[in-house]
Amino acid sequence: MTSTHVLRGHVRDLGGFSVARILPQSTLRSVGPFVFFDHIGPADFTPGAGIDVRPHPHIGLATVTYLFDGALGHRDSLGTIVDIEPGAVNWMTAGRGIVHSERTPPAARAAGHRLHGIQSWVALPDDAAETGPAFAHHTAASLPSIAFGGAKRTLIAGTAFHAISPVDARSPMFYIDIDAEAGASVALPGEHAERAVYVVSGAIDFAGATYAAGTMVVVAPGGEVAFTTGQPTRAMLLGGASVGPRHLDWNFVAASRERIDAAKADWIADRFPRVPGETEFIPLPGGPAAVAEGSPTS
Repeated sequence: MTSTHVLRGHVRDLGGFSVARILPQSTLRSVGPFVFFDHIGPADFTPGAGIDVRPHPHIGLATVTYLFDGALGHRDSLGTIVDIEPGAVNWMTAGRGIVHSERTPPAARAAGHRLHGIQSWVALPDDAAETGPAFAHHTAASLPSIAFGGAKRTLIAGTAFHAISPVDARSPMFYIDIDAEAGASVALPGEHAERAVYVVSGAIDFAGATYAAGTMVVVAPGGEVAFTTGQPTRAMLLGGASVGPRHLDWNFVAASRERIDAAKADWIADRFPRVPGETEFIPLPGGPAAVAEGSPTS
């Protein structure tokens, strides 16, 4: 089997830390239901510094936060307040609409810390796109994990190798964290139509080529295939069934442009629910100037 695409991230400096955007790209918009894939850091924050992502809306997707180092505090319009730490999963189902913020927790901010992780979006299938919003936090201990052949495999979401994650994924998919020693051989599950491996650190050897950190290799469908590691390597396996064509605009995902336009209008008009205890928010890019104090356009 061979690769169909080899993607390298577009790196953006966000002031004190960098983010590499792997998906979407002009050459490939999605892998299975994954329509967005960001590699955050690694970034080292001095005491007093951290991340402050003000409240912003989502529709039509589930956001997935998974950390290797550090912590992020999550607050949303359902009233959820939870910190995520390495190995745990924050799975936020936006459905017809949710608003959330992400900030460095006070203890980590005070002490200084390293932040490193992956944030991805999974497009919801048509029958779940307008479902009510929901949030679930899954501890590292709750996720299926097995180590053999020199690699630990943790099933973050979906199904693979006869295991099922407790995460409520709404369509056939898999998302696996691989922590491999040098000399490991790691297979990608063969039962899913679209598959990829993203190299977080280290490097993989696949189909006669070596791929370094920051590279996503999309694998041709059909049967189990494997990569090997010549050094300690962290990688993510991902994919599944496509949910069909999707439009992405700002933080919105939908099957139609009209639904995205409606979400934009709702954000401008302050019709999304608010995050309790939060007074800040991110205005719609390119939207009109503020019309009232405290509206999402301010």
